[in-house]
Amino acid sequence: MNLQRIADKLGIAVDRLQSLQDTKISESSWPEPQLLRFDKEISGIEAGTVIFRNGEIVWGYPSIRRPLMLEAAIKRHFIDSVAVEEKMNGHNVRITSIDGDVVALTRGGFVCPYSTEVATRLLPEDIFEEKPNLVLCAEMVGPENPYVSQDVYPTDSIDLYLFDVAQKNQRGTHGVHKTHEIAEDFGLKKTAFFGEFPRETAHKRIKEIVIKLGRQGREGVVLKDPENRVAPLKYTSSESNCNDLAIAFSHYNDYALDFFLSRAVREGFQSVEWQESVEERRERARRIGESILLPLTETIKNKQQGEIIMQRIKIRVKSLATARGFEYHLRRCGIRAIFDQPLPDDDGYTIGITKIIMSTNDKTEALLNGEMW
Repeated sequence: MNLQRIADKLGIAVDRLQSLQDTKISESSWPEPQLLRFDKEISGIEAGTVIFRNGEIVWGYPSIRRPLMLEAAIKRHFIDSVAVEEKMNGHNVRITSIDGDVVALTRGGFVCPYSTEVATRLLPEDIFEEKPNLVLCAEMVGPENPYVSQDVYPTDSIDLYLFDVAQKNQRGTHGVHKTHEIAEDFGLKKTAFFGEFPRETAHKRIKEIVIKLGRQGREGVVLKDPENRVAPLKYTSSESNCNDLAIAFSHYNDYALDFFLSRAVREGFQSVEWQESVEERRERARRIGESILLPLTETIKNKQQGEIIMQRIKIRVKSLATARGFEYHLRRCGIRAIFDQPLPDDDGYTIGITKIIMSTNDKTEALLNGEMW
């Protein structure tokens, strides 16, 4: 690697890059291509930023902030109008071509073998031939998503929806209009676009959209400046918050406390801003309470009966090498997973996977045996 050239692209001094390489940047040689990965934000460089062996850089996707009082935040943050898209509930990937091969990067900057195979299968072959520097920012969703399994989307497997585009070696993304242009040009699916609304009244339409999405079991919306002048914001439905809480309380010792607190606080601010009646607020409280107590007690009872706290998922692959690679990928991410025997399925294989929820398993067993909290 030409460190001086890479440092110039990153906008930092070469000696700073060298010191980071020794202490703060992780190296990965598997799967190919070899890369350097920023595990956390350093020197203004987003976490998940990747430097490939050939010197090309894919910047990390910036984290999106979240308003709690929607109307006030929109008026404070946006300039004149707000473009509203669906926030889909899956896993975020950045897909590009490195030395002619498609690569799908997770949010943290790992090459995921399974996501790479899915992207290779779903994307048109000519997209990176025509646009070799393109980076597709997409959400992978569906029941065969091994990270976030959801059956509310129109697929019985896994699908890919474009939500932004970027360029290798360039910071930032290109926004709503360019994303939809790329999607139309190459026949890609894209996240649902609900329209552009004036800043002064956008919160009213967004409330209507979020309520409807919540009733459908969907997550929420992303708010963008149509000209990409300010960073996007995200806003989720009550149902999504409660679904997150239900999953987290099922695996209560494997989540950070802020995960629980932030979703409960969102519910309080949303209830107040939407000026809910006593009945509506009681219904929200019931929904939150059930999302906490029911999955938690189910976990405790299951462990009391000697069961292993686990999550069952399923993937479909064309190559057994992909499955073996994905098994190793989960292991390096600290996830203990047991893979079933592959079952031939059409032109590939279906594989059931048991993800063991280790920390909650151990903690629940200890507490049931009298350990103090």
